[in-house]
Amino acid sequence: MEFAAVVIIFINILLAVNLAVGTTPIMVWWERRVSGFMQGRSGPNRAHIGGIRLGGLVQSVADMIKLAFKEDFIPAFIKHKMFFIMAPVIMFICSFLTVGVIPFADRLVIDGVTYTMQALPIDLGILWFLAFAGLSVYGIVLGGYASTSKFGILSSIRAIAQVISYEASMGLAIISMLIVYGSVNLSDIAEYQGGLLFGFIPAWGIIMQPLAALIFIVAAFAETNRAPFDLAEGESELVAGYHTEYSAMRFGLFQVSEFAAMSAASALIVTMFFGGYQVPWLNTQALQENINIVLFAMMIILPATIYFFTQWIKKNNTWVDENDPRAKESKILIKIFKGIAIAVVVILALLLLFGLGTNGTNIATAMIQVSTFLLKFFLINFFFVWIRWTLLRFRYDQLQLLGWKVLLPLALLNIVITATYVLVLGA
Repeated sequence: MEFAAVVIIFINILLAVNLAVGTTPIMVWWERRVSGFMQGRSGPNRAHIGGIRLGGLVQSVADMIKLAFKEDFIPAFIKHKMFFIMAPVIMFICSFLTVGVIPFADRLVIDGVTYTMQALPIDLGILWFLAFAGLSVYGIVLGGYASTSKFGILSSIRAIAQVISYEASMGLAIISMLIVYGSVNLSDIAEYQGGLLFGFIPAWGIIMQPLAALIFIVAAFAETNRAPFDLAEGESELVAGYHTEYSAMRFGLFQVSEFAAMSAASALIVTMFFGGYQVPWLNTQALQENINIVLFAMMIILPATIYFFTQWIKKNNTWVDENDPRAKESKILIKIFKGIAIAVVVILALLLLFGLGTNGTNIATAMIQVSTFLLKFFLINFFFVWIRWTLLRFRYDQLQLLGWKVLLPLALLNIVITATYVLVLGA
């Protein structure tokens, strides 16, 4: 296998692993900071390493280390220990594998050889996601059943009722999108959205199918078992539901699985409805043709963004005691970000000065598209966190009514309208 192929495969796998698992500390940090902001409090900002807090991110890392070293305790009354042990593993694997089929950039051509920017370059695409997302509920059901607890059993029953309430609507919403895209391959779907409607509107899924996007996003919240659809683990009713009896890293696997599912849902929402890796009004060909202009714009925008971010850091440095080691963090971070800004300007200037060549242009285009995908990905993740701390939990019966009496009829109506439009106009 050629060196370039090995490097690209490694990069794709690294991106998929980091999006599914590596972003967990960031997601936990966002949960705490966003909820703190909404509730008029600061959130975690005390734990530090040599005065470096990273805005509270160190607290998330400390919590993960704590879970890794806690006692792995299995209560004596657990009868089905094998199921008890398997449940978090099943949920984690299913949530983790769903990210593998997401395309991070358009097909990359190096020395005439085409490489797919996916960890799992298979044609199943959206079908792969639906298969593993549906299987993840078995982890919840097994965990609740094996816990030999009334809270766990009720949690399992709720999880099953929740799945059959939203899965049909989610599948039908996807069918209407497939009628438009004409393919289940996510690379083809992302590539399709690089076009323009009427010559000036990006052909994103949310613009072409706003109703399908709304139905899918609502169902995705239920898929990830997050508020307002966290019925399987409602703290006020079931303590913690299916993971009440879990501790240490088995409990940690359930938590990581939740964030991995959220990351997978966010990545799929970006790919299906928000253009995937596509830069608005600049598809792959346009990026390659205007790469020098794009790099020059980046040479201005990125340092300016870093400058405003460092000003924000200065403004929020509110430590009264200047001898506190945490008070030095702002100065250190400002120096680091200034160094990054200078390095970015120098690298981009050298690229513009000496030129990129064909391979360099293709690689630079792929890097811009990966960065675009990551920006959209984190914005959708922020939306997930924002909604969780904004809306109240739905009642048990309300979710079923929403799924069967609202989402399902709307999804069927959307399919009829979409199919009729495509058939009549031959689009």
